[in-house]
Amino acid sequence: MRIVFAGTPAFAVPALDALVAAGHELVAVLTQPDRPAGRSLAPTTSAVKQCARRHAIEVVQPTSLKAPDAQAKLRSLRPEVLVVVAYGLILPQAVLDIPPHGGLNIHASLLPRWRGAAPIQRALLAGDRETGISIMQMDAGLDTGPVLLRAAVPISPQETAGTLHDKLAQLGAVLVVKALGGVAHGTLSAIAQTDTGVTYAHKIEKAEARIDWALEARIVERQIRAFNPTPGAIARLRGKEIKVWRATAIEAAGAAAGVVLQVDGGGVTVACAQGALRLEELQRAGGKRLPAVEFLRGFPIAVGDGFESIESRPPAPM
Repeated sequence: MRIVFAGTPAFAVPALDALVAAGHELVAVLTQPDRPAGRSLAPTTSAVKQCARRHAIEVVQPTSLKAPDAQAKLRSLRPEVLVVVAYGLILPQAVLDIPPHGGLNIHASLLPRWRGAAPIQRALLAGDRETGISIMQMDAGLDTGPVLLRAAVPISPQETAGTLHDKLAQLGAVLVVKALGGVAHGTLSAIAQTDTGVTYAHKIEKAEARIDWALEARIVERQIRAFNPTPGAIARLRGKEIKVWRATAIEAAGAAAGVVLQVDGGGVTVACAQGALRLEELQRAGGKRLPAVEFLRGFPIAVGDGFESIESRPPAPM
C-alpha cells in the first residue's frame, strides 16, 4: 500500500522498519521538528527521522497539521493510508479524511484501557498483569476509534517500562503489517470499543517520580519499575537526590516509613508504610547506575538513617 508514516520516538522505529521490509510504498514520513537537546542544546533529530533517512524516505516536519499548506502537502502525496505511532501531534479530521483507508494507529495498550499519552507506565503503576497492542482506526477522539487487531502480553513481576516498551514496539510492528494486509484485502473489520473499562493514561509528571515511603512497599516497587528508564524514581537522603533503578518489596515491620532497616551486600532495606523495600541499584546525580554494594562505597548509608518524606523536601524547581 501507499503509506504516509507518522511517528517520532524510538517506539515507532520497529513499525517503520517492518513496513519497509513488507514491501509497502512509504511515500513520506511525518515526524516532529528537530528539538534542542543536551547541554549544548543542539538540534536533535528524532529516532524516526534517522530511520527514514536510512531507508531514503522523504521526511516532512510540520509544526502543525492544521495548517492548509501541511494538508496540501499530504494530499499531494496521495497516500492510501496513514500509519501513526506515537507521533505527538494532533491529526485533525481533515487529515484523516485524505487517504481512502484513513489513519491506523498503533497504541500500546488493550483499548479501551489506558487511552492517552503514557499507557506503558500507567499499566505498571496500576499493577496490571497484562497489557498489549491495539491497532485502531483513528477518529477525532482520544484513542476512541474502533479496533482492527489487538494482542496481549503478560507483565512479569520484574518488568520495567523499558523492557515493556521494547516488547510492545516489536509486537506493534508485527500487528500493523498484518492489519494492513487485512485492510487491503477487505478481510478485516474494525470493532467499536466498549464503553466499559475505559481508563486514561495521563502524561507522566516529574513530581510522580518522587518516592513516597508512606506508601506500601509493593506500590513503591511498581513506581520504580514504571519510571525506569525515564524519568527515574527519586529518593532523598541527607539532602542528596538518589535515583532508584531496581528494588524489591519484602515483608518487614517495626520502623517509621523511610528509615533504613538493614544494609548488606544485597542492598539497602528501607521501611515503608507497609512492608519494606530493598534498594538494589542506585545512582547519585552525575554518577553512574551502580549495584547497591558498589554505590555504598562512595555514598555510605547506615541502619537508622532516614530518607526524606515528600512533605519534608524542598519544592521541585519549576
